[in-house]
Amino acid sequence: MKYLEYTPFDRINAFLDDLNLGERTIKGCIEAYSCKHTGTDKRLSLSLENEILDFLGNSPDVEDSSPVDYLSSRSSRKMLIYLILTLSHMYPDYDFSAVKAHQFFTEETWEGFKQIFDSYMFDASKIWAEANEDGSLLETLYKTLDEVINLPECEVYSYDPNSDADPFIEKGALWSYNFFFYNRKLKRVVSFRFSCLSNLVTDGFPMDGYYEEDGEIFDDMDM
Repeated sequence: MKYLEYTPFDRINAFLDDLNLGERTIKGCIEAYSCKHTGTDKRLSLSLENEILDFLGNSPDVEDSSPVDYLSSRSSRKMLIYLILTLSHMYPDYDFSAVKAHQFFTEETWEGFKQIFDSYMFDASKIWAEANEDGSLLETLYKTLDEVINLPECEVYSYDPNSDADPFIEKGALWSYNFFFYNRKLKRVVSFRFSCLSNLVTDGFPMDGYYEEDGEIFDDMDM
């Protein structure tokens, strides 16, 4: 996967780089990748393909709607491999070879993405609107994505890390979403991740282990 530089992304990335909302901070990043293999991509791609085929060969009969049947299509296996390779380039120090198909969910259309964006990025959108008069944050995002990847032709996927060791789960994260827009014709993937972090953690307030075992946090308090 080759990282592609697109200046239309710069404006959105600069806005979402570290958007402080008081007790919370919104962070977001949008990146584009070509599906052309580079470096170790071929080796990892072949390894993933063989692993999937071994899994399919050892699986019992399943219903048509199962992930196993879905991966029996070569184009679907390629899609999964492209998404995993994209993750690997986004976080080169992390091993995504164990990621499974069920950790990706199809939103099918822009509307599925829009519903989540509107719900979780409401405050960020308000701040954008106060500083920009040429369209809402969502409208700007749509135009930018459409310019780079042609949204009407895209499949939209969300990724569930399903692991506390995943790099998406930052300290103090209240929520995070990871979306991939995949255009088969252009052989291009755009990733868009956005998260909300608690500033109480960075300001020295405890979060990890806040809920201690019974009574532990009250040991030094007069009752």
